[in-house]
Amino acid sequence: MDLNIKTLSGEVSCVSVSDKVFSKDYNEALIHQVIVSYMAGARQGTKAQKTRSEVSGGGVKPWRQKGTGRARAGTIRSPIFRKGGVTFAARPRSYMQKINRKMYRSAMQSILSRLVREKRLIIIENLKLESSKTKFFLEQLKQFDLLEAFFVVGITELTKELLLASRNVKKVTICNAKKINPVALMSFDRVVMTKEGIRQIEERLQ
Repeated sequence: MDLNIKTLSGEVSCVSVSDKVFSKDYNEALIHQVIVSYMAGARQGTKAQKTRSEVSGGGVKPWRQKGTGRARAGTIRSPIFRKGGVTFAARPRSYMQKINRKMYRSAMQSILSRLVREKRLIIIENLKLESSKTKFFLEQLKQFDLLEAFFVVGITELTKELLLASRNVKKVTICNAKKINPVALMSFDRVVMTKEGIRQIEERLQ
């Protein structure tokens, strides 16, 4: 299939892409599973608490067994006391959910295909800046009529000037073709890809 390329001069050109990647049926259940797995893998899972055997102190019986009128106690580090241990203490854990490579590719293809059908995927020739000033970047966005979008550029196109110029722009995110993920693609109303970036994505997902 052919996709139109948006240029600053207004000239119309096309880029040919694979039907396997950009003409796939929308599989909502698979996409949900992949997104949940991706977000779960981003969790740190480093939460940790101490049990009664790990907190300091508590080596001496706080009061005698009988005659005080209070309940029996063998240590002040019991969970019922202040500064005591936690009854069911949290432990470091991994939240990773396994997703097969074929499932991940299929979900990404399904998302990209829906973007194409809804005309939310925009192809541009390139996105290069000679200066790292944000105002030059905003001028290009206005020329393309793109003030809020997720930009995917080729690996060689992600320059220092582009990163510095775009980092303070609200609702605009730029990454290279190797770092696209299903959450970012589903979070933005419009996704913009350069010609080089879409070639690298197509090669990666086939």
